[in-house]
Amino acid sequence: MTITVSGVSRSAAFTGALGSLLDAEFPTRLFAKDATLWGEAAEPEAAVRLGWTDFAETAESVISEAEVLAAEFGAAGVDRFVLCGMGGSSLAPLVIAPSLTVLDSTHPATVRAALEGDLSRTAVVVSSKSGGTVETLSHLAAFEAAFIGAGIDPADRIVVVTDPASALAVSATESGKRVFLADPNVGGRFSALTAFGIVPSVLAGADMRGILAQAVAARTALTACVAGNPALILAAAISVGLPERFLLELRPDGSLPADLGLWIEQLVAESTGKDGRGVLPIALPLGDHQRETPASLSVSFGRDSTLHDAAAVQDTGAGPTAEPALQTAHAGLAVIADLGAQLLLWQVVTAALGFLLRVDPFNQPDVEAAKAATRESLGAPSAQPELSPAEVCERLRATVSNGGYVAIQAYVDSTDAALGAALEELRAALNADLGAPVSVGYGPRYLHSTGQFHKGGPSKAVFLQLVGATDRDVAIPGAEQSFGELMAAQAAGDARVLDGRGRPVVTVVTDAPLDFVRALLARY
Repeated sequence: MTITVSGVSRSAAFTGALGSLLDAEFPTRLFAKDATLWGEAAEPEAAVRLGWTDFAETAESVISEAEVLAAEFGAAGVDRFVLCGMGGSSLAPLVIAPSLTVLDSTHPATVRAALEGDLSRTAVVVSSKSGGTVETLSHLAAFEAAFIGAGIDPADRIVVVTDPASALAVSATESGKRVFLADPNVGGRFSALTAFGIVPSVLAGADMRGILAQAVAARTALTACVAGNPALILAAAISVGLPERFLLELRPDGSLPADLGLWIEQLVAESTGKDGRGVLPIALPLGDHQRETPASLSVSFGRDSTLHDAAAVQDTGAGPTAEPALQTAHAGLAVIADLGAQLLLWQVVTAALGFLLRVDPFNQPDVEAAKAATRESLGAPSAQPELSPAEVCERLRATVSNGGYVAIQAYVDSTDAALGAALEELRAALNADLGAPVSVGYGPRYLHSTGQFHKGGPSKAVFLQLVGATDRDVAIPGAEQSFGELMAAQAAGDARVLDGRGRPVVTVVTDAPLDFVRALLARY
């Protein structure tokens, strides 16, 4: 499998970064599971997080087991699959299996839509590495109650993916559910080629064997300690310009699932965004043309060699395997590889960026702060003032920083296509008006993705929280709070943490988010 990274400028900074990786024999030591690569402080965590570098044999076994289960479901007339998971547990299957219904929201309307599907033909995969993810356990409780209400035994329709010895593994086994035990030495965001990525994708009909074969074929190039290693080239190229140029604008070319950008977002941002440093990818929709800034680097991804132009070749050091560069409207990098190769490539790139940035790529020290603030916010009255669209625009213009970015954090119904389109229009309008890159993240999904970067990375953002209140709430069986109350607490808790760290937050709570976004757009 050929992986091409093109558009690289061989500056002194690039050469130095690439040389650092080669001098450290980074790929050789990484795939030998050398936990000392990221320093003494990171060693304990890294020692139990490198199982993803040796994935093939275990993946084959999990695929075979999942295929047997898929056949059983097929024979029983079950053909609708819902995945309940957060962060790395949900985003890789979202990319690999487009037919999968992914529930990673606590907004009542989104939860209701998943629960109101045809349960007679539905199976649910509940994925949580820790076994204690509050959103996922809430979804589990809701589906258990829904299946019982429909006269269906939950044990026949709920499949659990979790680490061995987690509380979820114990309870699911005791209740007779099918349990897939994941490799405990793989972190959630590096789990695309493990049970977390495999099980829901196989059940939903994805060609996981083909994707695994692509990753296995790419492994040889990625383990080589040579200047032509595409992962080292890409990591070195991204590192050039840091810390000022810390934003990656990810542009799909249409030949791979566009949601691959969301997966790269969570992998890179959560792994590198700490100690005031980091790299923040911004997943853009197909055809998006944001205004470029000195803080951002454009990275296109795809796999279709017919989109290449031989006149645009630049030296990447990849020798005779190099291919022409992908043509885009933006100067930047192009990464060409099949989906399986992309998954492994970006995992290696992320580990290499951690080395270059001198951060532990396997921990997430600021995620717990938002969880604690959420617990404190449950049941507390909202103290947010009501803001008009004009006031929101004024605050954003007053607080956006030079060389910074804007993050739209939308606690709204992620199944509302009209609202999703309006948020993308708002992204483009803010980018044009403020001259800053703009990311869009659904809450609480982003808390398990870019949320670590927002709190632990460079303090150069202004956050626009859009919270869609609703009077049609959904209860969480066995819990004191409802989904709507949990969502409100998650938004308030994250805003409190951001504000406490001097990162400006503009919060809008509205029962008509689409109308509010359209009113904002009318001002641009």
